Amino acid sequence: MTELIVPSRFCGPPSSGNGGWTAGALATLVDDGGSLGATVTVSLRQPPPLDTPMPVAEDDGWTVASYDGRAAVRARVDERPLTTVEPVALDEALAAEARFPGLEHHPFATCFACGTARDEGDGLRIFPGRVDDVDGFTRAAATWTPHVSTADPDVEAGEDAHASLPATWAALDCVGAWGADFGERLMVLGSMTARIDARPRIGEPHVVIGSSRGQDGRKTFTAATLYDADGRVVGTAEHLWIAIDPAAFA
Repeated sequence: MTELIVPSRFCGPPSSGNGGWTAGALATLVDDGGSLGATVTVSLRQPPPLDTPMPVAEDDGWTVASYDGRAAVRARVDERPLTTVEPVALDEALAAEARFPGLEHHPFATCFACGTARDEGDGLRIFPGRVDDVDGFTRAAATWTPHVSTADPDVEAGEDAHASLPATWAALDCVGAWGADFGERLMVLGSMTARIDARPRIGEPHVVIGSSRGQDGRKTFTAATLYDADGRVVGTAEHLWIAIDPAAFA
């Protein structure tokens, strides 16, 4: 039986998996889900446990990872188009990082994607700061240079080394929340739909931009796009975030 395991390195909140990394890891287990250009929707039904084998099985068109007898994460190929967030220049993204709200206060400072307490080469250290408002939606941007520690383990190191699919999903994750009002409204990832068009090259500077896309009660909608050094789209994502009680993720 196939199993999904989220190593503790890839946490979001301290005791559960980073939503983007977990979603990307499960996407690789979906037929064609790991192919370039494939769009995959992943729904997180409960906090993904760390260092715990989750059996994976097919259920009514979904690839489902279960924990404690219940579906924890489920994924399937999707056909819908995704919103592309307009690009930001590398120097503008670098400047925006100084405005990252998490530098003042971060609810999940050990998060694999955006945690300020993670060392270089351990976490992604993507620190999005506000750039502007476009059509009423706020954009936040940051740089990301994939570290060799994020390399796809199935590809030998060298000139063609690239970040793994789960790490790329993680890079497209938290930037969406910071593009909304994550600094004031604590949220966790409820679902993520992503398409990876190219593999991020290790050591190459990238720019990732998140954008708010509206709210509905406890739900917040966002989008994100990752660009390479030549301004080409590497990956695109849309997210649904759920506002939560901070005590539940202490």
